[in-house]
Amino acid sequence: MDRPQLPLNALRAFEVAARQGSFTRAAIELCVTQAAISHQITALEKRLNVQLFERSPKGLRLTEEGKTLLPVMEDALDGISGVLDRFIDRQYFEVLNVGAVTTFAAGWLIEKLPRFRSANPHIDLRLSTNNNRVDLAGERLDMAIRFGDGGWAGEVRQLLFDAPISPLCCPLTASRLRQPADLLRETLLRSYRAGEWEAWFAFQGLVPPVIEGPRLDSSPAMAMLAAAGTGVALLPVCMFRNEMNSGRLVKPFELEISMGGYWLTHLSSRKPTMAMKRFAEWLRTEVGQRL
Repeated sequence: MDRPQLPLNALRAFEVAARQGSFTRAAIELCVTQAAISHQITALEKRLNVQLFERSPKGLRLTEEGKTLLPVMEDALDGISGVLDRFIDRQYFEVLNVGAVTTFAAGWLIEKLPRFRSANPHIDLRLSTNNNRVDLAGERLDMAIRFGDGGWAGEVRQLLFDAPISPLCCPLTASRLRQPADLLRETLLRSYRAGEWEAWFAFQGLVPPVIEGPRLDSSPAMAMLAAAGTGVALLPVCMFRNEMNSGRLVKPFELEISMGGYWLTHLSSRKPTMAMKRFAEWLRTEVGQRL
């Protein structure tokens, strides 16, 4: 963007004088004379061809033009101050807020985060988990990792990997399952994502049953119930390798179907920061090592 020569000293003097309500107190804060502050403000008013303050023996009062300019200056100076505060030991320090669907965070990401922090000590990664419902702008998130087909309007999205689903259950339940039709006699745990069981049965050439009972908004919660013998859960297998390796969960059938994958997203309107780029690059590397 082309910018005119900005009168930065005068704008700074204006912000301090408006906040202090006095040229004298502004001069003390900026370690200059009162005459210097007055000169800067007068020059700024002349340049803008407006009056910014109403001067009286009781002090300064902002005009309507001054009230318009002040919040812009406050935001600009706060932004500059915030960036400068991130430079520690001559290196740039940045906070990165990432929201992740709980299944991905617990099943894949968390155990790998120490490597990211070790490689990027000046990025403060703050991770929050969710049930796949996320508002990037409303929650002030820089990035989000979510499950789905990538159809999110207004977002830049990068597919990390596909996550096919299959029935998982405890060993005792698995011992009763010789063929897919045997599932019709079991309690089938439902997630908030509609149509998953119907799709899995359809791939097997079976008419899906009417599935009743509560819907769960968390795959880890379904996995816990399945491991306890409460029912059979349809889960992204790659997220529950630890439970399968320990024998708490068993995959009774080979068939896996794809209902989506895990994606890294950020708002299209958001220009990626250094930390956002580093995190995306690191994820690509980790995913590459996984595949």
